[in-house]
Amino acid sequence: MLFKVSAKELLETGAHFGHQARRWNPKMAPYLYGVSDGVHIFDLIKTKEMLEEALEVIKNAAREQKVILLLGTKKQAKDKVVEIGKETGCPYVSERWLGGTLTNFEQIKRSINKLAEMKTKKETGEYVKFTKKERLLIDQDIARMERFLGGISSLEKIPDMMIIVDTHKEISAVKESLAAKVETVGICDSNSDPTLIDYPIPMNDDAAKALEYVLDLIKEAILEGKNKSDKKQVTSKKEKI
Repeated sequence: MLFKVSAKELLETGAHFGHQARRWNPKMAPYLYGVSDGVHIFDLIKTKEMLEEALEVIKNAAREQKVILLLGTKKQAKDKVVEIGKETGCPYVSERWLGGTLTNFEQIKRSINKLAEMKTKKETGEYVKFTKKERLLIDQDIARMERFLGGISSLEKIPDMMIIVDTHKEISAVKESLAAKVETVGICDSNSDPTLIDYPIPMNDDAAKALEYVLDLIKEAILEGKNKSDKKQVTSKKEKI
C-alpha cells in the first residue's frame, strides 16, 4: 500500500505553521510557502510529498527487519513515542538523549545490562539482606536507569534507522547519527537544517495534533512493514516444509 497523506488534515492540525520568520534556517527555504504575520508558512504540498516518501522508507525498513529507533523528548510527542514504541516493538527514547548512545554504544550497552541485572536481583530477592536505606537507594537507581534506558533495553546493536521528532532540539542525536552512519527520518521545523537528515519531513514540530497525526502514520508504516515481514517468514517456513 502506498501511503496517501491528507493535505487537509495537515492544514487542520496546524502543520503549516513554522517559527517566527527571524528564527528561520535559510536551508528550509525550499519547503516554505511564505510569511504570514511574521511567521513562516510551510508549503504543505511539499510536506505531503516528503512525508509520503518517508513513510515508504520506514515501511520498507520495518519489512527488512531493520532496527528502528524512535526519538521524541518534547512534551507534545513523548507520550506518543512511548505508545508507538510499545505497540510496534521498536526501541525508543522519550526522555533525555544520552550522549554516546550511537557513538559509544558499548558503554550504553553496559548500562542496559546493569539495569537488567539489578532488576533481576530485585525480583529474586537478592537485595533483601540490605538495609532499608540501601534498598531505597537501589530502587531509586533502578527507577532512574529505567527512565532513561528502559525504552532502549532491547537494543543489541546500533539501530539501522532513527525517526527524530524536532531535529533542531535533538541536534546532538542528529550529529551522532551522521557520525555512526545511521539513516534518519526527521520532523524539521523552519529553524532546522534539513540537509543533516536523509528524509526530512518539513512541518510544525510544536503542534500536538499535527505531531499526533504524523506519528500515527509512522506507526501504521512500521506495523504494515512488520506485518509483511511476518507473512514473508510464514511463507518461507511453509516452503521449507
